[in-house]
Amino acid sequence: MSHVLVSQDHIDQFQRDGVVLIKGLFADHVDTLRRGVEQNIETPGPYASNNDKAGETGRFFDDYCNWQRIDAFREVIEGSDVAQVAAGLMQSETVQLFHDHVLVKEPGTSMATPWHQDGPYYFVEGRQTVSFWSPLDPVTDASLRCVAGSHLWEKPVLPTRWAKGDAFFDPAPYMPVPDPDAEAMDIREWPMEPGDAVAFNYGILHGARGNTSTARRRAFSLRLLGDDARYTQRPGPTSPPFPGHDMVQGQKLRTDWFPMLLPTG
Repeated sequence: MSHVLVSQDHIDQFQRDGVVLIKGLFADHVDTLRRGVEQNIETPGPYASNNDKAGETGRFFDDYCNWQRIDAFREVIEGSDVAQVAAGLMQSETVQLFHDHVLVKEPGTSMATPWHQDGPYYFVEGRQTVSFWSPLDPVTDASLRCVAGSHLWEKPVLPTRWAKGDAFFDPAPYMPVPDPDAEAMDIREWPMEPGDAVAFNYGILHGARGNTSTARRRAFSLRLLGDDARYTQRPGPTSPPFPGHDMVQGQKLRTDWFPMLLPTG
């Protein structure tokens, strides 16, 4: 499926490197998303966190799975071209909503977003996955940083809790969290304008520096699934947890909880 924002070069880069910049994906929806983020901060959901960590300054708020109660998020998910762009990048006939995620670093927030892969936290497996990370403020140093090609690594990276640093699961099947700067990995990062979006596979190792500027750094993320995505049992609780889902190994995610965005209707 083609889209004006997605060239063959975008598709090739996403398939090869697992990450690509899409300029202006949410450019027409920035004010709506900002309104949604403010509502989210004022009325946090059950998974909200300020990521309080000893020795760190500032406030790093994050929350997820709020699209059903925050109309602004639903409006953008359903009214933007994000599903069509996702289909093109994933080379998928279908696009299914997984969840939304808000991340806000207030001015003077020292805490970095730790290096991690999204996939090991989730109860989903598949090659056709995509996350979109879109800043709602201009960013330079606080932009997302992604390790190109890390979605093809032989072993997944151990998922950890951001504030505490402890592991979600038994470390045995996973590789330790690497240090991409020290190991001179191929890190992709871009200065971004509000509404630009980094698109990356769930297997991409990524993180972000703290926000030492005098301006806020608000970001909206959206996680989508393609044709081959299936439920998988993890060795412990997942994040998001989605309790009581009743799905079994290898099943497509239930569409009453995770609606299809393409095809529509």
